[in-house]
Amino acid sequence: MEVYKLESVGFKYPNRDSRALENINTVFKKGEFVTICGKSGCGKTTLLRLLKPAISPYGEFTGKIIFRGENIKATDGKNLSSAVGFVMQSPENQIVTDKVWHELSFGLENMGVKTQQMRARVSEMVSFFGIQDWFYKKTTELSGGQKQILNLASVMVMRPEVLILDEPTSRLDPIAASEFLQMLKKINKELGTTVILAEHRLEEAFAISDRVIVMEKGGIIAEGTPHDVGRILKKNKNEMYDAMPTTVKVFEAVETEGVCPLTIEDAREWLLEYTKENKPVQFDTENNVSECQKPIIELKEVFFRYERASQDIIKNLNLTVFEGEILAILGGNGTGKTTALSLISGINNPQRGEIYIKGEKLSKIPNLYDGLMGVLPQEPKSLFAKKTVFSELMEMTDKKLAKQERERKVLEVSHLCRIDALLENHPYDLSGGEQQRAALAMILLKKPQILIMDEPTKGMDAHFKRIFAGILKDLKRGGATVIMVSHDLDFCAEFADRCALLFDGAVTSIGDKREFFLNNYFYTTRACRMARGIIENAVLEEDIINALGGRYEREIQEEIYEYKISEMPKDEEKEKISLRQIAKGVIFGLCFALAYMLKLMDIVSFKGEYYLLSGAEIVFLALCLKNLLPRKTIENNTAKPSKRGIGKRTRTASVLILLLIPLTIFFGIYYLGDRKYYFISLLIMLETILPFLIMFENRKAQAREIVIISVLCTLGVAGRTAFFMLPEFKPLIAIIIISGVCMGGETGFLVGAMSGFVSNFFFGQGPWTPWQMFALGIIGFIAGVMSEYGILTKNRYSLCMFGFLSALIVFGGIMNPASVLMVTANPTKEMIYSSFLVGFPVDLIHAMSTAFFLWVLGEPMIDKLERVKTKYGLMEFNKSA
Repeated sequence: MEVYKLESVGFKYPNRDSRALENINTVFKKGEFVTICGKSGCGKTTLLRLLKPAISPYGEFTGKIIFRGENIKATDGKNLSSAVGFVMQSPENQIVTDKVWHELSFGLENMGVKTQQMRARVSEMVSFFGIQDWFYKKTTELSGGQKQILNLASVMVMRPEVLILDEPTSRLDPIAASEFLQMLKKINKELGTTVILAEHRLEEAFAISDRVIVMEKGGIIAEGTPHDVGRILKKNKNEMYDAMPTTVKVFEAVETEGVCPLTIEDAREWLLEYTKENKPVQFDTENNVSECQKPIIELKEVFFRYERASQDIIKNLNLTVFEGEILAILGGNGTGKTTALSLISGINNPQRGEIYIKGEKLSKIPNLYDGLMGVLPQEPKSLFAKKTVFSELMEMTDKKLAKQERERKVLEVSHLCRIDALLENHPYDLSGGEQQRAALAMILLKKPQILIMDEPTKGMDAHFKRIFAGILKDLKRGGATVIMVSHDLDFCAEFADRCALLFDGAVTSIGDKREFFLNNYFYTTRACRMARGIIENAVLEEDIINALGGRYEREIQEEIYEYKISEMPKDEEKEKISLRQIAKGVIFGLCFALAYMLKLMDIVSFKGEYYLLSGAEIVFLALCLKNLLPRKTIENNTAKPSKRGIGKRTRTASVLILLLIPLTIFFGIYYLGDRKYYFISLLIMLETILPFLIMFENRKAQAREIVIISVLCTLGVAGRTAFFMLPEFKPLIAIIIISGVCMGGETGFLVGAMSGFVSNFFFGQGPWTPWQMFALGIIGFIAGVMSEYGILTKNRYSLCMFGFLSALIVFGGIMNPASVLMVTANPTKEMIYSSFLVGFPVDLIHAMSTAFFLWVLGEPMIDKLERVKTKYGLMEFNKSA
């Protein structure tokens, strides 16, 4: 029975020239275990996400996906959510609660499962996965393997028919990864669950798969049983053959007939039979460790703990790293490997012991990252701060060089790291492996003397691993020292000089790579386990093939990259804020504090002085930040003016906002005597939602859209509340304007009205609440409409000018007369004029503060909102409707 059927499926992301998927035709049968493999960026993750519409990417979809005989687009979303489970690559990205037991029940709670049934399901999953010992633990206390098992159990408690996993073992150590995959096999065989697994590490996954799909450039290039796929790739001399398990490559290198062994057990039996007739020959072994090496990093009796009351993570760590070597630090999850790197790189300081770099104490080195050290973290996203990969790489080049030279270096390293076609993409839009390569390119451009890399091969396919190996060799030839933490035992066995095993915060064994792996019984390479007791001193698949007289061939060739370590720059070359700027910033800061203290001391004699001091506060604070903070110009994101008239949707929203809501307020004043302001506020809320709902007359609102709008409302409320001590100094209108500019006029009105209503629960509800809701909402609506038609552009100056005028004229123009209407039923012209005159100082301060917050918040918030809109296709409508 077919669970999924894909017919000519294609997909293209916005703003990309090439298609992510092209003409995919395949089926996934019930109870089948399918492994999907391929190079990074070949479309694996895109394909998997399309199988679960709730997390499908935004873009141009073609073809058809049939789920249980029905088009997946027509399938009920609630049933599909429970029928298809999805486990992500990063365990941390999927855990949403603080306790293990709560994480297991979270999905069931959202599905409305009864408590008794929920307890029964959770207890069953806890027993099945063996979670009893850490059922009540905090999720932050779990190891990487435990977190991934928790994610799997949280999905399986929903009893899905299909289980989809996107590289779930990429962050697990070899033993934890093996246990996790065996758990998947158990789920598949004993529960009959269909498993669709995307994976780079095929050593274990290959053997338990019923079928393997190999992808390349968005299409399927090989499909069949594991035995068939290995032969197809070898016959076609495809680069993905290097990703095949050791057992497959050894067998195919020495025999052309028979059934290829997939497990270590089968491979040992085949090897014993083969060596009876073909005696193994001696093969050369090479010792890469030089006898006379100079220490470059020394750790002496180092201890470290994250909290004073917690246990030591690093315990009496002693380690010497030699100049020009590649040292691999191995060990299970939670043994302290990443913590040790954080100490070497100066991110954390040891509580006891000393760390020396080139004989000097680490704590005494002033500019550690200026040419001396470079760090590739486990999570490459932490390095990204620009809008494109090209901008990230340009930022890492030497600013003294000519622009053409800087661009040449960027293009050189991008070609080396195979990210040429990704330079114009946002770093967060890349796959895990592509992000890893982009981060590596950034580090290489700095040319440091010491490179520290935490899981550098995580997410890398076999193709780029071979290129990365060539880069490591070039780093070594160029005089660089490399320290890498890795779970990839085969990669370390082939390309490291020395290996160290970290356990319980200390090094338990260290030595030459070959000696290291031969002495280990379990924590060793698959080739070593396969040949132990049969072929002496075999550590790599190459060793076995050479001993058996086979031909060891690589489909991927290494490339040469000229690497020369950079010189340490002088201190004066670093860009700094001038002493004059610092002095001016301090003076204006003191002036701000003085003005604020004068207000608190109540020594002013009349309100005019109070307002003057408030205005002076804003000016002094703005001048202080202007001198002390780095200057950064906002990009001129000018919208193209619309050539068409106002659309039907906008006209309808305008009528509701400009006519219906004022009539509601009028009704409340003259017929309810302003006594039912809560009732009027609720009516306005309903009328506020109507224009927003009109936007979704042709489609359902996405959960992502609702979440974004909720967050904007929350920011508005929090911003107004956070500055309660400065009554006129608020970021609320700035946030409302940004919401309207980025998300549309209807959304701007909704954010303004809701923020005004909810924030008054802190500041006090009253007859003024409906007026404030209307005034704030109309500013957001006007900002959205003006931005849509190109009148209001997304640059700092136009936003600040609009914010100043809207707070002064629109908000003040509504709230000043409202203050009269709230106290008298018979207002006169003189009363209205006096309300404007008395309110002008307050409005002026409010306007200045709005312009100030737009200057500070405009760029980062607009960048983030536009980024989210583009990536997920939010607020995309037919505006002419």
